[in-house]
Amino acid sequence: MVRVRPKLPTAGLHRHTDVLELLGLMPSQNPFTLDALDRRMRSMSLIWLSIFATLVPPAIILSPAIFAGKVSILAVFGLWVIPVGGWVLRKLAYGRGLKPHAAARVHAALAFMLGACFSRVIVAAWTTLDPTLAAAVMGGSALVLMVALSRLHCTMLAFCIGLLFRGAPGEAGVLTWVALAALFVCLCFIAIGLARADATSDSDRWKADQNALRSNRFLDEVEQNSAGWFWETDRQGEILYLSPKVAAWLGSDPDTIKGKLFTSIGTEESRSSALGERTLGFYLSTRTAFSDLAVATSITDKEQWWSVSGRPVTDKYGQFRGFIGTGTDLTEQRRSEAEVTKLARFDPLTGLANRAETSTMLNRALAGQPGSVRPTALMLIDLDRFKAVNDTLGHPAGDELLKQVSKRLTQVVGSSGQVGRLGGDEFKVVLPGVADSHQLVQLADAIIREVSRPYQLADATANIGASLGIARSPQDGTTSEELVRNADLALYAAKAAGRGVHRFYERGMHSVAEERRRLDDDMRSALLRGEFRLVYQPIVSLKDERIVGFESLLRWQHPTRGPVSPADFIPIAEENGLIEAIGEWTLRQACEEAAGWAVDARVAINISATQFSQPRFPELVANTLAQTGLAPDRLEIEITEGVFVTDDASTDRQFDLLKKLGVRIALDDFGTGYSSLGYLKRAPFDKIKIDQSFVRGASLGGDKSGEIIKAIVALAVALNMETTAEGVETQDEIDFIRDLGCSHIQGFVFGKPLEVDDLRARLGTRGNEADRVGHKATRETRLRVIRAAQLTINGRPHPARLRNISNGGVMIEGPAWVSVGTPVQIDIVDDMTVDGVVQWADEGRLGIAFANPLDLNKVMAQAKKSSDIKRAQA
Repeated sequence: MVRVRPKLPTAGLHRHTDVLELLGLMPSQNPFTLDALDRRMRSMSLIWLSIFATLVPPAIILSPAIFAGKVSILAVFGLWVIPVGGWVLRKLAYGRGLKPHAAARVHAALAFMLGACFSRVIVAAWTTLDPTLAAAVMGGSALVLMVALSRLHCTMLAFCIGLLFRGAPGEAGVLTWVALAALFVCLCFIAIGLARADATSDSDRWKADQNALRSNRFLDEVEQNSAGWFWETDRQGEILYLSPKVAAWLGSDPDTIKGKLFTSIGTEESRSSALGERTLGFYLSTRTAFSDLAVATSITDKEQWWSVSGRPVTDKYGQFRGFIGTGTDLTEQRRSEAEVTKLARFDPLTGLANRAETSTMLNRALAGQPGSVRPTALMLIDLDRFKAVNDTLGHPAGDELLKQVSKRLTQVVGSSGQVGRLGGDEFKVVLPGVADSHQLVQLADAIIREVSRPYQLADATANIGASLGIARSPQDGTTSEELVRNADLALYAAKAAGRGVHRFYERGMHSVAEERRRLDDDMRSALLRGEFRLVYQPIVSLKDERIVGFESLLRWQHPTRGPVSPADFIPIAEENGLIEAIGEWTLRQACEEAAGWAVDARVAINISATQFSQPRFPELVANTLAQTGLAPDRLEIEITEGVFVTDDASTDRQFDLLKKLGVRIALDDFGTGYSSLGYLKRAPFDKIKIDQSFVRGASLGGDKSGEIIKAIVALAVALNMETTAEGVETQDEIDFIRDLGCSHIQGFVFGKPLEVDDLRARLGTRGNEADRVGHKATRETRLRVIRAAQLTINGRPHPARLRNISNGGVMIEGPAWVSVGTPVQIDIVDDMTVDGVVQWADEGRLGIAFANPLDLNKVMAQAKKSSDIKRAQA
């Protein structure tokens, strides 16, 4: 856009167009000139009516002379017609459509004719009437007309010229004409000077108007399209002006809100008065300028925040007139700040406190009197089998599961503590003032029970569990760092105990954790170094006591530790993600070795729930069978109930694809899970393996294990499935298991697991003939133990797992490098440590004879009290 700079009148006249432009008779490029001339044109219609009214008195005075024929009727007629014509011309469309300079020319012409007619009337009045009266009336009228016509200096000049032109007597001499000429020149200079002064004034006024319009446009733009707004008050602090949008926010209109006190539209932030900060009312009452004062609305229910600034206004005499100021909408900024604060303190997915906030909560709970620590309990919770949900149903389903878990935890904990999420599937519960063990046990059991209930996720049902670690202050630590570390160790102990349980922190857990860390590090390279191997335990048909298959069992020969029990490294592999790689190696190795056996016995392979849920698992099985040449019906895949953690279509798909390959599928550890019967009706199992806890309980009697086995067998027969009883150790159990209806048997009674070379040699010489090698009779009553324990050898603690206990000894799963005759100490239950000697050792299983016989009744009472041992008989 080209901006035209206004051309102001110069001191001298250089061109005739300058004069005509100043007088409005020529087009002008100055916008202020056009604006001023157009404004004067709009008022000319009223001016012409005023002129008409001014000329009525002279016409009345001259009426006798007019009728006597002494005054020209045409001149008088012109006095009336010309003003009326000018007024009519402005009212017509033609006159309104004239450009300003053209309209000025028309008005100048009318003024000239009016002056000529008026001059003729003056001469006639002078000669026919009393000269004094004529001079007074005509002179006054002429003065009024010139003043009226001065709004357009060209019309005033034209009127004066008409007066001079028509008023000069015919017999006037040279001097008269010279005088008239001089008068004419003076009038011209006067008109031009006035026009110049008006042009300057018009320019200043136009600029001021333009600045005002521009300011108004800018203010409107700010008020309508930004967060800013304006306000003004009087001396009493009452509102004189408030931006319309603010009035709309307050649910009112600008006219209604005028007169109200400005302090009534909002209240300062509560922290202002609490911190001793000055308020809006203080600034207004003390007439002090202020800026960026936070104010919240108090009229509407909707939260609205403003930042208000203002200053006092005084007049030219220094008197206070009120306040003027601005405001800015801070609502979105406040909401954003609140959201940022929330994100910094709370987990965005579940709404629970995040890791930083839970640390603050724990420190606050521990803070007591100076030099003291408040009793506080800390629970760390880890979800069991959560990874399988993420892997099979996807992360959105996992997120929904975490939301539901957080709601359940919040409901269970209630007002007794605060729940937070550390990240992933880990949660923290801070319990200020809680140190009672019984209360903590009840709460932990309630959490495990509630979290383990099924979850409905869209079109799938998920089943998970929870493991808890508990630490208390001050006995387990006096700082938040110590409590978190020790609760984490207790959580690891809970996982090692089989998951789905809780454990309190114990001092020996540090060494257990260190041992697990070392195993984790060593296991990451064990597969590459070829430290893993497979051994095979026979599966015997009770129909003819012949071997029909072998279960492959994974063993780890550590270069320095020696044999490492699967009970020690399998849980670690599941946690660190190595279980899939180990499972794939086991599958290929077992199929390759079974393909070279002398008999067509089946090979059973344990597959983890994580590996089974992988979409590519059926393809892996198919490729392995093709590469090794093993017949599909000779491969038996053993899975646990953990594969049903997500009861959805993906699990059914895996079953369908595997069955199409022709492989067999067995359900391992039946009866120890969480929903055994719910999926047997649709899962295509070929075999059910009955857990050894039922087998040993049934052989000793005294409980309902036998009836449970019968029911399982009946169910399997109805579903056309085989049954295998696991953990059979004595020969008298064989006939007992046969009488219960089981079709197959597996256990030490037919020999311990064989190395691959020994297995090949045996199959090559004796085929599938089975040999009874176990004890003939069941041993004395023992307690079946389900817990982790600590084995101390030479003052160094080692993790172990109790399997069963009698008056004279205990069988555990522990370090595989321990030799026979080694003196040990072992904790049986809480606060009960017993000395003993290793009597036998077999691949991580140790038989320990007590130095002094135990009182099993006392052990049972202590076990019941600590909820650590479940009674069973073997």
